Parts: sequence; C-alpha cells; structure tokens
Amino acid sequence: MSLKNRDLKAPIGIFGGTFDPIHFGHLRIALELLEQTPLAEIRFIPCPYPPHRQIPIASPETRLAMLELAIITENRFIIDSREFNRSDPSYTFDTLISLREEIGERTPLCLILGTDAFQGLSKWYRWKELINLTHFIVVRRPKENLYLESELKYLVAEKTINDPIQLMEKPIGCILFTELTQLDISASQIRDLIKKGKNPRYLLPNSVWEYIQQRKLYSS
Repeated sequence: MSLKNRDLKAPIGIFGGTFDPIHFGHLRIALELLEQTPLAEIRFIPCPYPPHRQIPIASPETRLAMLELAIITENRFIIDSREFNRSDPSYTFDTLISLREEIGERTPLCLILGTDAFQGLSKWYRWKELINLTHFIVVRRPKENLYLESELKYLVAEKTINDPIQLMEKPIGCILFTELTQLDISASQIRDLIKKGKNPRYLLPNSVWEYIQQRKLYSS
C-alpha cells in the first residue's frame, strides 16, 4: 500500500513500532485518536530493526504484509515504509527529518507514544531535538501515574496542552496527554500463545491471524 495523496493541512499522526504482529491494541488506539483529535490521518511507520530493542521475530517484509492486511478497511490509516529504505538503525529523529523534508515545515506532525515509551524518551537518539520537529501525543491509561526524569519533567511542564485543537495552531512543540481505551493486548502475549499452540483469535484481525497460520509464524 503506497502513501495516498491527501490534504495535509490538518495534523498527521505518526505511529511507529515493530508491529510483530499488529493487533487490536494498536488499531483501537489509532481509531480513537482519529475520533478525539483533529488528526487527518495516522501513518503507521514499521521499524525494520529497532535500535533499542531486541530484533523482531518476523522479518520486516512479513510484518509489513500483516500491517497492510490489518488496516485495509480504514482509509485514514496509511502505511509509510520509509524506514525500510535505510541500511542504518531506524532512529525516530531521522524519520521525522525525512517527513519534514517531504511535507514541509507548516504541516503539524504528532508523534504517538505510550507512557512507557515517553517515560524513556531521554534514552532516545537526539531526544531533545524531537520537540522541534513534532508534537507529542502521549496515550495513557486512566489515572495512570507518570514517573519522569527531571529534564523530561521540565519539558512536560513547559509544553503540555489540554485542548487537542491546539495541535492545529502550530506545527511542532506541544505535548498532549490523552486517556483512551487501552486493550490489555501485547504482541509478545500473542507470540507466546501461538508458540504454546493456543489460539490468539480476537486479539488481532482475522486476516492477520490467517496470514500467521498460513506461514506458520511464531510457532517455534
């Protein structure tokens, strides 16, 4: 699935991950963000080889194929495979630079993160510069506490907004915390079920589960 030509005046959501495999936890968050914020679309950017995590089980091409199957019915979900064109590690900083070169400086970008990823932001490559390239949308569970390092705590105090509409007022520099339905599903849980010979149906789209079965993924 290629990028679609769309009106890019409204903010674009950026949802990165290994998606090993994509599941309903990912998809439900993305759908609710489209409904509760002014995002025009969400770009799923699969990471072939993450620099800060262990190598995914499924190949990059296999994970991309499962992602295509999962989002085919929602035209506001877009696959952006630009990280597959790199031979070096897939750093978010480099991806955002590439996106900015493509869409220009005036279109708002919104990097979507869970609280675990956001709390570990200070370990990311060139993390202090990210706020100059994008907004952050941090998805948290109801009444979830945040434990932030001092530098990150200062950034949150300075940049946090409360109204999603403010994401449209400038292209970068805001942090929006939002509480969404977070299904207690993880890719590791799905892989573990399959490895044990159990059925992960209803945790991920049927089309993805059928693809996994056909290719005997995660079974050993």
